[in-house]
Amino acid sequence: MLRRRAKFFSTTGVTLIEVMVTLTILGFILLIIFGAFRLGFSAWGRGELTKEEYQKVRILTHMISQQIKSIVPHKIKTQKPEGDYLAFEGDARSLKFVSAQSIKAKQPEGLVYVIYQFEEGGDEGGRFILYEQRALNKNFFEEEVKKEIGLSLLEGVTNVRFEYYQEEDPAKNRKEGWVEQWNAREERVLPRLVRLTIAYPAYQPGSKDRKSKGENSSVTVMASIPSYRLEEVRIGPIRRAIPRIPPGGAP
Repeated sequence: MLRRRAKFFSTTGVTLIEVMVTLTILGFILLIIFGAFRLGFSAWGRGELTKEEYQKVRILTHMISQQIKSIVPHKIKTQKPEGDYLAFEGDARSLKFVSAQSIKAKQPEGLVYVIYQFEEGGDEGGRFILYEQRALNKNFFEEEVKKEIGLSLLEGVTNVRFEYYQEEDPAKNRKEGWVEQWNAREERVLPRLVRLTIAYPAYQPGSKDRKSKGENSSVTVMASIPSYRLEEVRIGPIRRAIPRIPPGGAP
């Protein structure tokens, strides 16, 4: 009787080993499915973070471009032998100038003294900082800027690079092109164009994916300076013709 029952279950039913094998295979399938979903959601999240960071950088570079376009050829009066000079100085990592447009102020406040500076920060990336204050003191361009007024525009930035377009000058044997340094004291004029490139991590700073992949994105903006040439207008004395009155008085 027992042999007949065992034979019946072995031919018509499922053994315990088969059930265990089936559950194991099903578990592997579910694990693969959930892993795929998790990978998809992770990629979607990274894409959203990258998109958000890209939009932030684009808005910021637009504001910087507008401020650079509003640069004023402000002359610094000095008693030094070098004479008066334009308030503009830039290299690859920083830029100083005077503008008629403020980023920090909600309402126009007149001329503002602006400094953009990139500070390296090691593995966590650098900072892109804005220093902005009213151009009231006549020696503001020579004084050290107060660190407490600095505004961190971007953090975790990989690199920031400023470039300046110089025109061709046969007298100085100089060709046109982009340079990484501009000193208005020597040039006596402002650059015609300023190009800014900001490189930032494709993923959020501090994330494991960013550190493992090391991918970077960049945004480049080019701003023209309409008042790049300072023209001095000298007005001579005005002569007015005085009619001559005859001795006998008015006719």
